[in-house]
Amino acid sequence: MPGAMEMRVRTPWIEALRTKQKEGHDPTEAGSTPATPADRDLTPKKMSDSYHRVVIPLAQDPWLLDSYLNASGHIRLGTIFMDLDALSGIIAYKHTGEDVTTVTAAVDRITIKHPLMEICDLELSGQVTYATGRSSMEISLQVAKAPKNGETVRKEDVLVECAFTMVSLDPGTKKPVQIAPLRVDTAEERRLFDLGEKNSKEKKRLAKIALLKQTPNDEESDLIHALWLRQLEYHDPNLPIRKPDNVVYMDMTKTHSSQIMQPQYRNRHNFMIFGGFLLKQTFELAFCCAASFSHTRPSFISLDPSTFENPVPVGSVLYLTATVAYTDPPLVSENESSSMKDSGFTKVQVRVDSKVRDVEHGHTKPTGQFSYTFLVEKDLKVMPRTYSEFMIWLDARRRAERVSSSVGPSENLVGKDGPAKNPRDRVME
Repeated sequence: MPGAMEMRVRTPWIEALRTKQKEGHDPTEAGSTPATPADRDLTPKKMSDSYHRVVIPLAQDPWLLDSYLNASGHIRLGTIFMDLDALSGIIAYKHTGEDVTTVTAAVDRITIKHPLMEICDLELSGQVTYATGRSSMEISLQVAKAPKNGETVRKEDVLVECAFTMVSLDPGTKKPVQIAPLRVDTAEERRLFDLGEKNSKEKKRLAKIALLKQTPNDEESDLIHALWLRQLEYHDPNLPIRKPDNVVYMDMTKTHSSQIMQPQYRNRHNFMIFGGFLLKQTFELAFCCAASFSHTRPSFISLDPSTFENPVPVGSVLYLTATVAYTDPPLVSENESSSMKDSGFTKVQVRVDSKVRDVEHGHTKPTGQFSYTFLVEKDLKVMPRTYSEFMIWLDARRRAERVSSSVGPSENLVGKDGPAKNPRDRVME
């Protein structure tokens, strides 16, 4: 992305490596001495102070387009996700300045608003929309068809909307540091700030009721029991019922990958991999998992809120596991009013778990969990059969219900007459 690469990587790898070897210490390790100036300017800033816009001239530059296309001639969404993460870094540093280390903490959702039906120039833009003066900030971004000179982006030309949460750390101690709060001047800025505050409170609420902290509620327990009974029916020799061909056990849907982390995808601090690369890798594995599960070409709908737990060092080995966690309509449900019922289509939610090990494989850390939702033109069901899988299924079901309750008309891809746009006509996947 023009401008983003220069912002992300400012020192050639060989120079950074030689400096590290000469100084004899690992710059990624936390120290005891703060490196952030005590007299940093923390006066409130306007949203517009951090606004940044980049145009990717895909329709004008065939060689640039070449780096964005997949084998089918479609624009690779994973590459766009990399650009969005790089852009969020640019915006974050425009707000915080250069005296802090800013990292991607979470992706709060990536949603397709309108499918791209033609190759065109793309405009990526965004700004900080929520910051209270603590260490974190929410950055709202969008991808749109690039408008002509002097014109603004039309609502129907917005292709993707998303939000990233970035956190600022002291470069020396690696601990969170305060940043400037936002100044809200207009009604629209107040709307965006209030939305960011609502998102922040919702994330805290969901963390308290996560399945790692609380048992399933009564309705969820009933669903688990119904699924278990269905399994018994499939295996009971005295019953004529057998597992249908369109029902697939969850453990049979897993797809794995592993790769060593090379310095070409490092962040601006040189020794860690930047978040956009992890988004790209997890998305493309999730796509492969959904394709393997459905034997069709899946269409991306959304990335649900996902968190980066630990950094990924350059030179480490990244392990990814993708699993079909939930399908809508589900195999059993307390609510039979799913918009997907009898549509001939299925929403497939794929969960990607990531972990990182050093090359010697002495230490392992989880690095994040990512949930992608795709649309496939088949009637398919995923079925858990262990307690761990039941918890994965319930967590995914909760995500699906939150998405269904919040989507607008433009995101309602399937109606009574089929998909609003034929997924095969899209040029972005």
